Amino acid sequence: MATQMFEGRGHAAVYQKYRFAPGKELQQTILSYLREKKAIPAELAVDVGCGSGQGTRFLGEHFKKVVGTDISEAQIEEAKATPCMPNISYLSVWWLFPCPRSVCPAEELPFPGGSVDVLTSFTAAHWFHLRRFAREARRVLRPGGCVAISTYTPDMSLRHGDCSQQLTRVFRECWDEILKYSDDKVKYVLGDYKEIFEALPFPDKKRITDIYDSIPMTVEGVVGYMESTSSYQTFKKKDPTAATSLLQETEKRMLETMGVSSRETPLEFLVRHVCVLGCKEC
Repeated sequence: MATQMFEGRGHAAVYQKYRFAPGKELQQTILSYLREKKAIPAELAVDVGCGSGQGTRFLGEHFKKVVGTDISEAQIEEAKATPCMPNISYLSVWWLFPCPRSVCPAEELPFPGGSVDVLTSFTAAHWFHLRRFAREARRVLRPGGCVAISTYTPDMSLRHGDCSQQLTRVFRECWDEILKYSDDKVKYVLGDYKEIFEALPFPDKKRITDIYDSIPMTVEGVVGYMESTSSYQTFKKKDPTAATSLLQETEKRMLETMGVSSRETPLEFLVRHVCVLGCKEC
């Protein structure tokens, strides 16, 4: 069964507010592969572990129907509350296959065999039971259907004027402290999704580990992103005072380094993505 790490409504609200959508380079990597495999245009895309829908909304621009699924009811409620295209649904899976629940684990998708054109997962697959999810992906995909599984990695940096190096150092000191509280499954992210690539049951597959995106953010957004992570939430449960103090001090240091007073000051958040792509044999 998938690991449940984003259940609380407070955490889900922070996740919705501060998690960013797939960057342009990652989007183009996925779309180029799908075009190469003639998987688009297509009828149905399913976004597994959709969270509050950041990746799902990107898919809505390219598929006739998009369904986001998640094991967390709080995340699904946040996704539903966010404006999106009319071809995107989160809880309305009933029209595809009767299911006794509104949310569902990645290993038990409520879709008939061979009914899905494209299956995606953005920054979520490391929480799944890999072998069971891989079998489920094979079951629901149509012949010639594709899978795109991606994550951003801890390889992150900040850019702002001539203080980028110092600013990144401040961020990294905080980030490294937060990562001490990571769940064991984060090892799949640290391993650039190599295990997920190996678990995928398709001979036609590839793993790309050097996709770089620059995400426009603010000081508040960077601090909020760190707050949204499962590692920080674990830290906060164990020592709320120390966790809160760490983010407050980091924000103060970032502002001082940039020579500004507003937490709305813009900066660039540079991230490295990993993407696993595969195509089911016809």
